[in-house]
Amino acid sequence: MNHKLTKDFEWQNKPKEVIVHTDRVLITTEPKTDLWQRTYYGFQNVNAPAFLCKVDGDFTFQVKTEYEEAIDLYDQCGVLCFFDDENWIKVSVEYENDVARRLGSVATNLGYSDWASVDIPETTTEMWYRLSRRGKDFFIESSEDGTQFQQMRMLHMHKSKETARVGIYACSPMDSSFKAVFSEIEIGTCLWKAHSAN
Repeated sequence: MNHKLTKDFEWQNKPKEVIVHTDRVLITTEPKTDLWQRTYYGFQNVNAPAFLCKVDGDFTFQVKTEYEEAIDLYDQCGVLCFFDDENWIKVSVEYENDVARRLGSVATNLGYSDWASVDIPETTTEMWYRLSRRGKDFFIESSEDGTQFQQMRMLHMHKSKETARVGIYACSPMDSSFKAVFSEIEIGTCLWKAHSAN
């Protein structure tokens, strides 16, 4: 699969400030933007800017994210795999405080979001991600160096469709803004090996 940022990706909630190069995307987030549905907090918000590409069938999406300027509560940027407002996956690092950030993922199934996360040092300002699909199942990995990837999560999307819209997103749920940088964006054949019962 050979997808080009300037040709095959389309905006969902296009931000006011964005720069798209052939190999990099820079998004300036806007206040009060987020991706979340119902669980615990009660609110529904799907207004985060996302730059997405349509992909049929199984795939692996990989990207490097840089977010040094994300220094306000819940500032985040990462990967989004979107089917509709009530069924999607996001993977990101969120700013928490001057001690820790939260590396995590949200799977929104049937209109309800969950959040699985682990604290990482606040000094971590870049992260690579891989999101792989096999049918309705998804596998998420992260890496601090772009070489050694570690499993974050395996999950099932109940209402996934044959065509997914996958790519990048950035948002600032509170009254803040920062610049997120995305590079090394690749979409290819699924790297998540099929399970063998033997």
